Amino acid sequence: MSTPTEGLTLGAVSALIERKILTDIVRISRAGEPVFNPDTGQYEPGPPVIIYEGHGGVFPNGDPGIVLHLEGQAYVDDSASKYKLITPLDAPVASREDTVSVVNAADPAAIGRTWRVLDVGQTSTLAVVRTTFLDQNTQSSTSGSTS
Repeated sequence: MSTPTEGLTLGAVSALIERKILTDIVRISRAGEPVFNPDTGQYEPGPPVIIYEGHGGVFPNGDPGIVLHLEGQAYVDDSASKYKLITPLDAPVASREDTVSVVNAADPAAIGRTWRVLDVGQTSTLAVVRTTFLDQNTQSSTSGSTS
């Protein structure tokens, strides 16, 4: 069989998406190791560890979802602000509870907003980008403001 010479390869599609759509800069970080504070005698959260900072985008994942509750108990990941992070395939895979923030974006209102990773990034045998589902932490219209 001969190799097709027409059409786009998955690599070409990935490069096109990265160049034309993933133009913002996002950061994925996770909690650092606890640090002992000799003044209080307690362990305190260490500085976050950045696992990725580079091209990506955060996009709404449709309208707010509705999750039915059982006996008044909220589902652990019930979220009124569902988003998805899109990153290149060569970016590290985010883990549950990592934090995603927008470092630089065409929309100044996006800069500084943060999201919690709901689950590890999706994967597929036919992927051109990595998708990771998020829940927004920052729910203030003052994010990215210059005042």
